[in-house]
Amino acid sequence: MPHNNAKRFDYMNPEVPAGLPHFDVPIIKATPENFSEYGTIVTDFANHHVPITQWPHQGWRPVDAGTGDEGGYMEGIFEFRWQGDVLFGENMAVKDRYILGWCTNPEEADTNNPTPERSRLLMWHANHHPDGGQLFYPLDNRPFVAALANTGDDMKPEDWVAFYCDGSFGICLNAGIWHEAIAPLSALSRFYDKQGAVHARVSADFPKEFGVLLSIPLIMDVPA
Repeated sequence: MPHNNAKRFDYMNPEVPAGLPHFDVPIIKATPENFSEYGTIVTDFANHHVPITQWPHQGWRPVDAGTGDEGGYMEGIFEFRWQGDVLFGENMAVKDRYILGWCTNPEEADTNNPTPERSRLLMWHANHHPDGGQLFYPLDNRPFVAALANTGDDMKPEDWVAFYCDGSFGICLNAGIWHEAIAPLSALSRFYDKQGAVHARVSADFPKEFGVLLSIPLIMDVPA
């Protein structure tokens, strides 16, 4: 596998070849039980604990208890905005902006399309944070979809599952869970975001590594 995590991604100008096939990701309704492998369901975001990973040490002496996890948090608003066929994200907590994907083939996508058909998100990139978890809570209580994988670095497209969340709760991902932020079912959605201040990011580029785009369903009527 290519080690794409060594590069600096240009998230506003992704390099995506035309004509890529789509890999369909299954979707299920999120429940505390089926989500437990990936993190926790959040109803009280102000008091929910976001895990921080203790600094790793390679020698035989352990890191002292209560140390190596004192970097604190970054928190703020994470905004997701559909503009025509393109989904943009802006994480104000870490001051990053992204093109997260498209509802049609990227070579055909038009930010000025007045009648986009947003039944799916075609996703080109994903990441995970080895240094800690990440909390997303919908401030507008609108439904959203979170596509996730829990595999470590040997992740493949078939490892992914999409969780439909009805907007009455948020999610807190464990450290190391693959994700690409949030796919809203409305044109604009704002989330409270909290994550570790170190914000280490391990990335995967689906076109370069697997020759596909992940196709994430964006539908309301999904199986339980």
